[in-house]
Amino acid sequence: MSTKTWIITGVSQGFGRELAVSALRTGDAVVAAVRRPESVADIASEHPDRFSAVTFDVRDTAAAPSVVEHALEHFGRVDVLVNNAGRGMVGAAEMVDDSTLRDLMELHLIGPAALVRAVLPSMRAQGSGTIVQMSSQGGRMSFPGVGAYSASKFALEGWSEAVAGEVGQFGIRVMIVEPSRFRTAFNTPGVLSFAESSSDYREVLDPVLRDMAAADGVQEGDPEKAAVIINALVHSENVPLRLPLGKEAVERISASYRKNLAEVSVWADLARSADFADAAGPVRPF
Repeated sequence: MSTKTWIITGVSQGFGRELAVSALRTGDAVVAAVRRPESVADIASEHPDRFSAVTFDVRDTAAAPSVVEHALEHFGRVDVLVNNAGRGMVGAAEMVDDSTLRDLMELHLIGPAALVRAVLPSMRAQGSGTIVQMSSQGGRMSFPGVGAYSASKFALEGWSEAVAGEVGQFGIRVMIVEPSRFRTAFNTPGVLSFAESSSDYREVLDPVLRDMAAADGVQEGDPEKAAVIINALVHSENVPLRLPLGKEAVERISASYRKNLAEVSVWADLARSADFADAAGPVRPF
């Protein structure tokens, strides 16, 4: 496998750290874009020639170009961008305020979009590159209590799917990763946050809140295995546009697709009746 240079956000813990370690083990170089460089000091000391940390808050979109410049100055190119930084939010939609919803959108969509924009010119010039967008099974299906989180991941997926269609002509691939529950810090206090509770939604939300809070440390997914899979795909000739990761993600997303297709079928005739009677022509392919 040819060596690559990665930019990864959120390397302090979880998927980001495991991806950085996996990439370094295969001989690649890594730029860790983190809020606290001291959190990755151990990795830096082990790989001083192939690892560099740069202070970066994903919400600071004006700083995105400097992250790419840092990578180019240190390693000469960028082959892989992994937008991984994120956090969870649980709460009824009515109880999630504007500020919280806006913060999630900035963290999961606006910030990643800025990094993608910053890295595309160099990838386009070299005729290759892989953009890995860390989404969630909640980026394809949703349920009570996770509306704000899912909204930001749905947005990331829709934006990324469009980007994939635009940049494929330049040899640039986009892979959206949709993990189920993995044994990362996602469910720990400070990463997973909760909106103000309301007695009006207690019956439907309490089981979700208990389940999310109790999942820390007992999640089914192994982040090290996930990192190895993502690393191998990045080094392969083909990547999927979407990669459900973990048994739960495969089953839940598959069930969501089947449910949605069945519902389209039920209402198809009524939906078609909205067209002009004399309208003709094929559905436009993209």
